Amino acid sequence: MFSFIVRRILVSIPLLFLASFIAFILVVNTGDPLEDLRTKQNVPKGQIALQEHRLGLDKPFFERYFSWLGHAIHGDWGRTVKDKAVWDQISRSLGVTLKLVVFAEICSVLIGVTIGIISAVKQYSWFDHGATTGSFLLYSLPVLAVGSFLKFFLAIRLNRLLGREKNPLLKTIGESTANFCNVRKPQNCGFIPATTDFLTHAALPTLTLVLITFAGYARFARATMLETLNADYVRTARAKGLDEKRVILKHAFRNALIPVVTVVSIDFGGLIGGAILTETIFEWKGMGRVLVDAVTKVDPNLLLCWFAVTAIAVVLFNLVADILYAVLDPRIRL
Repeated sequence: MFSFIVRRILVSIPLLFLASFIAFILVVNTGDPLEDLRTKQNVPKGQIALQEHRLGLDKPFFERYFSWLGHAIHGDWGRTVKDKAVWDQISRSLGVTLKLVVFAEICSVLIGVTIGIISAVKQYSWFDHGATTGSFLLYSLPVLAVGSFLKFFLAIRLNRLLGREKNPLLKTIGESTANFCNVRKPQNCGFIPATTDFLTHAALPTLTLVLITFAGYARFARATMLETLNADYVRTARAKGLDEKRVILKHAFRNALIPVVTVVSIDFGGLIGGAILTETIFEWKGMGRVLVDAVTKVDPNLLLCWFAVTAIAVVLFNLVADILYAVLDPRIRL
């Protein structure tokens, strides 16, 4: 196992370098980060030249790439167009995104896989038909529609019904209340008040992600479970007289999870880059918002750091998926 992990890491290193080079080409061609400054009147050329030097825009392409890469390897991701540390902004946004997607992804996997397995075992039953219809319906809905619906009907309408417009039960904006914990409100600085405030903000965006993603996992888990239940080794286990519960849980379930692990790992690695639409709807300042801001404001260093963090997350979770293969099926030798 250790040698396999080392080999995968060694293989991933050149892959990450290639990804960084492609990302650099894309970022360089997104636009001019100093366009607003250049179009302003009476701006001294010396000031523009100083900003070009600060952002490395005065260097040739390859010199600029290797300069950025060398600093990035040593943990220096540069500064934004507004002269703020890139990593400080990325680390804060990454923490916000992780708070949102980790719980949502866990709930989606547990709910989706459970529904999918039960649907496969009870194929063509009323549960199977209901779960299939519901999954297709939710899977086909756009995130924007689900988020907006929950925001208006489940939050705004509910808060009005309960008479809590000023202190809403379910928050619709941001990941926390502004100035929630300060000198004037020391009672809000404890663990329980802070956690409660976060949950009231996280409820709707988490529910949005769960409703959209669990449906896909349910359909995929059902398909793989049906294929596994029709496999020769499952029929052999039944022919030996094993209990049906043991056949499903011990022989079919574990093998059906192997393809699901691949999908979940790729999805989770991608979500580290941010749930863009969900974060935009509920105004969370996570990695999705960082990407939108970096593209619209043409902030090269911020965009490159986003690409790097996302690429590392995808590679890391693919490695986790490979390790889980061996755990789920001992016949697989890494």
